[in-house]
Amino acid sequence: MHMEYLRNRGNFAHNVDVLNAGVGNLVPRKQPRKDCQAQNFLHCIHCHGFFTKNVLWRHMMTCKFKPSVPQKPGKTRVQALCAFAVPPPPGVKVEFWKLLNNMVQDEVYSVLKSNFCIMEYGEHLYNRLGYDVGKHEYIRQKLRELGRLLICSRKNTSLKTIKDHIKPANFMQVVESVKLLAGYDSKTHAYRCPSLALKIGHNLTKISMLLESHANLQNDYSAAKDARTFRRVYETRWNELISAASLRTLQESKWNTPLLLPFTKDVQTLHSYLDVQQQDLHSKLSTEVSPQTWAKLAKVILAQVILFNRRRAGEVSKMTLSAYVCQNPSDPHEDVNEALSDLEKKLCQHFSRIEIRGKRGRKVPVLLTPVMKQGLDLLVGTRQECEVPRENVYLFARPSALLPNTELDQLADFLGHDVRVHRQFYRLPEGTLKLAKISKVLMALDQGRLAEFKGKTLDDINIDPEESQVTTTRREENDTAVPDVSESKSQKRDKGRQPFKRKMWEKEEILAVKKHMMSFITSCRVPGKSDCDKCLELEKVALKKRNWLAIKFYIKNRITALKNKV
Repeated sequence: MHMEYLRNRGNFAHNVDVLNAGVGNLVPRKQPRKDCQAQNFLHCIHCHGFFTKNVLWRHMMTCKFKPSVPQKPGKTRVQALCAFAVPPPPGVKVEFWKLLNNMVQDEVYSVLKSNFCIMEYGEHLYNRLGYDVGKHEYIRQKLRELGRLLICSRKNTSLKTIKDHIKPANFMQVVESVKLLAGYDSKTHAYRCPSLALKIGHNLTKISMLLESHANLQNDYSAAKDARTFRRVYETRWNELISAASLRTLQESKWNTPLLLPFTKDVQTLHSYLDVQQQDLHSKLSTEVSPQTWAKLAKVILAQVILFNRRRAGEVSKMTLSAYVCQNPSDPHEDVNEALSDLEKKLCQHFSRIEIRGKRGRKVPVLLTPVMKQGLDLLVGTRQECEVPRENVYLFARPSALLPNTELDQLADFLGHDVRVHRQFYRLPEGTLKLAKISKVLMALDQGRLAEFKGKTLDDINIDPEESQVTTTRREENDTAVPDVSESKSQKRDKGRQPFKRKMWEKEEILAVKKHMMSFITSCRVPGKSDCDKCLELEKVALKKRNWLAIKFYIKNRITALKNKV
């Protein structure tokens, strides 16, 4: 048995040298019946014997040198594990080699692993993004895109390497290969996979930059000039030949796509169910420590935080334990306190704010209700007793398990859009502003009453965190209030921009406008100055407090309201 192991180790060292050099004869554990290429073989991770891929899994089940101790859970694909057993080529990092060998061991994998430019591009991406395990799948995806391009080019063009794709003289062949790979239809001028064509274009430009930098370091000015010239040709012709049709295909595919939105009642039912589950699991875990109960409670609270904050799952699930323990206090500074209303001060006391990493490294806040914080405190306090590994840095960990190799990508700024505020709050600290203002919208969403505040600003919504009823400071009217421009323009502003003074439209004024301007509302046309002046002339008494701009904006707001109803 020991002699067999020594023989395998010797053959393993020989096979590694042959694979790295690309010259020589391989020594498999068993000779295959048919001739096979080198990429069809892999070494057993236990005995280092050389087997074909299609029988390797069978050998692994009965290998004499397989350890008797149970393997740690995680990635168990046989081919990936065995591929990592081969030492990395000279100059390739072990960490990047492990990332690479987690791919499916197919033709694309063999091609990209043997191409210098693709490997160089992969290491470039790993140096930038490798610290985040969630980005490893993205890196593998970029490499596989280039591997598929190279396979397609070798079958249909004279291009044999990725470096050949960067030469300006071969640009039209690159275009031909990309069209074939992305499924371009010359009759409909559409792509079967338009996003792939766009992604490959971006990858080629980045590779051209890497090749130019290497050429400059080696004083190869001819190669550097080729890379620069390729980018110039790319900037001039790529949009015409590839991007325009790809973007058009993407846009047209979204036409007439139904928008599926949940009913308010369904959202309320989900929140109610999670609240009941959270209370029940919290009580059980407080009474008796159990890894199963801990995991269930973590899932429920994770769902609550995602729903309440309207966050993408990847952002909240990656929240670290240190971020929760070192969360920012919600109490605003004394000077800031003076600029907040009593309600906003109460909201700052009610919610807790945690800042986590979002898309593109942005800092994004997450708000926690007292019930959520109470449950998270219990989870943190019982981590060790519930067998959560100490090396697991995430708040929503899994007891007695390793982390998955890939997670969802991080995305979006706070709520996915830019929230604008009045000038008087412009210089408030960012954390206090988001806690005091955005929490109103989140509570309205949580209660399923957001539709009641259509057209309202953040300052117009008053929600007591301890009550379920929601009130507004503005009177509910069927007609929208408009700014009195005549008064606002007549007043000189000495210090900055002041908010408009709004006047609610009286019933007599509304009837006067509808009498002469209803045709503009029904046809969704905004009237001009002459049309508004005619209305004022005919209704001098009823509209004596209005000017032509007030009438124009009233009609505009009515049209907007009609469009929103549709």
